[in-house]
Amino acid sequence: MLTMFGVSGNLVAAVLCALGEFWVAGIVMLFFSSIDFMDGALARATGQATDFGSVFDAVMDRVSEAAVLFGLLVWFSDKGDQTNELLIFVAVAGSMLVSYVRARSEIIGVQLREGLFTREVRVAVLGIALIIGGLIDDTDVITWALWALAVLTVLTAAQRLWLVWRTTGRDDR
Repeated sequence: MLTMFGVSGNLVAAVLCALGEFWVAGIVMLFFSSIDFMDGALARATGQATDFGSVFDAVMDRVSEAAVLFGLLVWFSDKGDQTNELLIFVAVAGSMLVSYVRARSEIIGVQLREGLFTREVRVAVLGIALIIGGLIDDTDVITWALWALAVLTVLTAAQRLWLVWRTTGRDDR
């Protein structure tokens, strides 16, 4: 329930981004994402954690993150802002890679929690940028956040890949 509540809120934030209501979108995104951050811990604490629930939560986390960025893509593409469109693409791809490297590493028995730019940090950076950019009516703040998301997600994916390589004894099979 918390997962779906969080996703629903992030879909609302995505629509708000598409409409250019950035500061409200940032508040909505931060609020609903913070609720979503609790779902796994709550499931474990109440003995309701399942393998499917873990996978479902991870997939919905990606949906939430991509939805908000898609809302920004709609808004920036309407303005003909190709730089931000490309940054959003790299940020989404990088975010997915961060998660994918972790998922693949877990398949081979390597647990990864490390990373420069985890989901919680990405949510905080984007949420704060949306609020500030919206309040001062300056999308440059959002652009800087998109640069950070684009660069740091790719670096985090590379960092995690390097950690897996180091942990597995550098075997290249």
